[in-house]
Amino acid sequence: MIRLENIQRRYVSDEIETTALHDINLHVAAGEFVAIMGPSGCGKSTLLNTLGTVDRPSAGRYLFGEQDLATLDEAALARFRGAHLGFVFQSFNLIDDLTIEENVTLGLAYRKEAVQGRRERVAAAMDKVGIAHRARHYPHQLSGGQQQRAAIARAIVGNPSLILADEPTGNLDTSNGEQVMNILAGLNDDGATIVMVTHSPSHADMAKRRIDMLDGRIVASAARAL
Repeated sequence: MIRLENIQRRYVSDEIETTALHDINLHVAAGEFVAIMGPSGCGKSTLLNTLGTVDRPSAGRYLFGEQDLATLDEAALARFRGAHLGFVFQSFNLIDDLTIEENVTLGLAYRKEAVQGRRERVAAAMDKVGIAHRARHYPHQLSGGQQQRAAIARAIVGNPSLILADEPTGNLDTSNGEQVMNILAGLNDDGATIVMVTHSPSHADMAKRRIDMLDGRIVASAARAL
């Protein structure tokens, strides 16, 4: 489904140049659940941001199907993100003065759909992650685990081709972290394609493939033993 070919990402500041990604080659098939691991500063978040088209590669190609996303302008990339990508963040990124239902609806911002259809999508997404009973509440009225489930509902409401999760359990206790991971695993069982950055070996073991990074390079890739 997606393929990175010789991707590099360089940052230039004054007279200093830093290379965050070195010749990354990666293929993720439709329906895969991939976990990316590595020490802080190894480039895993930069890789995830590149997959999310938030960070443009300095060199190389990013193919999504047959389309090279590296050639698109910012407006086209924004439309692409809205149509094809779902994001789950460590810090939830919910808007405090919107209800949970309204926050989830934001996942449909770039989609043209009748009001009734949007409501049905939002209700189905909230129900899928077990947060429907909190639809009229505000983020501050929810626990961290409930907020992350709401964030997952926002990510999946548009039925994205790819879900990108950046440390989705990083701000949660063990119990809530396990609940979130079980939701992600269930979404993958239903056919969702997921790429997740994590520091947790046990959570990485729930993915179907683990990628290890070091110093901006992929140093290992291994499928989970069934």
